[in-house]
Amino acid sequence: MTAALVLAAVLAVACVLAVALPFLREPEPDSDSLDDLDEGERRRLELLETRDRALAALKELEFDHRTGTISDDDYRSQVGPLRREAASALQAIERDGSATEPVSSVQGRPEHGRT
Repeated sequence: MTAALVLAAVLAVACVLAVALPFLREPEPDSDSLDDLDEGERRRLELLETRDRALAALKELEFDHRTGTISDDDYRSQVGPLRREAASALQAIERDGSATEPVSSVQGRPEHGRT
């Protein structure tokens, strides 16, 4: 009986080690150098960043307006340029055909009720 328990314990430890060993090893990178972006990839990244910044600013402006931090007049004066910036970035992304993310999920006004 004792030999069976010892054998079962050794077998259990061996199984745990066999399963956990790949997760405990440090991954080996293929190389330590980063690839430089070509002009098209750089433009795509800049457009995506511009879109994200404009949409984040719109979302923050909408939140500030709803909480009363920004007056109606200030909101109206700031929302137009931000919407134009976001729209022009989205149009440039679609025109270049370089967007890998679905653009339809971020078009339009920011989602209401989210912060």
